Amino acid sequence: MTETALSPTPTQIEEQVATAVREGLTARRKSLPPWLFYDQVGSRLFDRITELPEYYLTRTERAILAAHAGDIIAQAASSEGIQPARLRIAELGAGSADKTRLLLSASVARQQSVVYEPMDVSPSALAAAKERIEREIPGVEVAPQVLDYTHGLALQPAGAGERRLVLYIGSSIGNFEPAEAVRLLRRVRAGLRPADALLLGVDLVKPDPILLAAYDDAAGVTAAFNLNLLARLNRDLGANFSLDAFAHRARWNAAQSRIEMHLVSRTSQTVRLDALDLEVHFAEGETIHTENSYKVQPGQAETLLADAGFKPVETWTDARSWFSVCLARAQ
Repeated sequence: MTETALSPTPTQIEEQVATAVREGLTARRKSLPPWLFYDQVGSRLFDRITELPEYYLTRTERAILAAHAGDIIAQAASSEGIQPARLRIAELGAGSADKTRLLLSASVARQQSVVYEPMDVSPSALAAAKERIEREIPGVEVAPQVLDYTHGLALQPAGAGERRLVLYIGSSIGNFEPAEAVRLLRRVRAGLRPADALLLGVDLVKPDPILLAAYDDAAGVTAAFNLNLLARLNRDLGANFSLDAFAHRARWNAAQSRIEMHLVSRTSQTVRLDALDLEVHFAEGETIHTENSYKVQPGQAETLLADAGFKPVETWTDARSWFSVCLARAQ
């Protein structure tokens, strides 16, 4: 089994974090990018979130994949007028790759073996996924990469007779502003060959109480996940955030069709970040905007994919129309 380096240099990671934090906390409206959530603790907390009764997203998407994995793989491997090919499967923001195992198993059933290329910012999540998948699904070779896929793909060329299927599931595209979502998918398209495919998971609009509960659960796991971002800054940047001085807030922004997560300062305070030689003042009630999660109407995902240079092939949705998984082919 080929071993693949799991991490960029520490200097690269430190520079990315420092730049993002400086820019976000010195802006007029303070914000931090959601990829900062996923240190080792944050990745474990997110895995707990996916198991919460309020968090419908993971189990709904998993049910769609369980019902249609064979069809998804068959359609990704085939194309009108082109000989069916072997698939290589890449995944953006793979995390623990729990749902992905359904598609990997379907791939092995179809072609006996498959190369799986998960990409994520969390080395610990990728290492755990590699160990688990190669142990549980014989025939899968895992070649992980720690990287920020929003800057583009850095994949080895597919071999002769191979076609690549890129997975972007879990509704992660909803974390981006609509215009940036198009740009991101165009960068993904630029890294693919014609007839390669993309599988996109999107969360659909539904009643406000269901949406809000998914991002503000009764057990407080999502609150701990949000606040852990400050703990990461304390550790990585020598900051002195008091986690008790901030509160988790989730709200539904109907005008933008998105859930927003914020960290709210409970009091007027100043925080020092030694590694940045920076002091940041917070007024009482001022927030750090940590995440958006856009929710779409049926048909919007297909339009987004077409705008990014893909041809929608088929869409699968659950019985309640809460979530959709869309397969599209690079043009």
